[in-house]
Amino acid sequence: MSSRLIYGFHAVTAKLRHDPGAVKEILIDATRQDARARDLLQHAELQGVKVVASDGKRMDGMAPGAKHQGVIARIEGGRKVAHLDDVLDTLEEPAFLLVLDGITDPRNLGACLRVADAAGVHAVIAPKDRAVGLTDVAAKTACGAAETVPYVMVTNLARTLRELQEREIWVIGTAGEAESDLYAAEWPQATAWVMGAEGEGMRRLTRENCDQLVKIPMHGTVDSLNVSVAAGVCLFEARRRRS
Repeated sequence: MSSRLIYGFHAVTAKLRHDPGAVKEILIDATRQDARARDLLQHAELQGVKVVASDGKRMDGMAPGAKHQGVIARIEGGRKVAHLDDVLDTLEEPAFLLVLDGITDPRNLGACLRVADAAGVHAVIAPKDRAVGLTDVAAKTACGAAETVPYVMVTNLARTLRELQEREIWVIGTAGEAESDLYAAEWPQATAWVMGAEGEGMRRLTRENCDQLVKIPMHGTVDSLNVSVAAGVCLFEARRRRS
């Protein structure tokens, strides 16, 4: 069976918590003697996962250019391909989705996945074109959320939005020029929140297939937020109302 690497304390710890059977071994920099490293070693021991002491140069070679923090885990199998119908068909509550249109920076994607996990989003949806994909950098930035939040890549985003609407999921786009204020607007329980790339925003067809557009009120001198920050503002407002 194929294997892959994940790195960084957040990602490795999250994998140990949620799917310890998939962790084949953990490499840790032998010079790490701090409390964070000791906690990880203790957790790995409790799960019966093999830990190998390594050196920084070897680990740099295994994950070139990555900030691995001195910990790398070898995981069995590739990332599972998420299918939207499978996600939606198994929900026991109104759908809560994040749609990303035109996000090409892996760190922005990773940050969005982390926010989505924290807000309890059921899946993150993105087009196959003009999108970064779930790279190692994105997974590292996600701090473990790439292992817990389904990431669905679709061929035609506009068609997917229409399919969501057929399932009675309200599609809400975010745009600075929208007339409706996020905090004054109303929406049903089942929602898909659409975020465009910073600067460019949503593509025309994406915008045209939204049921509603809202804006985040800005009170300072800047006129826009980073996509992951905007996602956090909108998703947690939606989560507050769902509660």
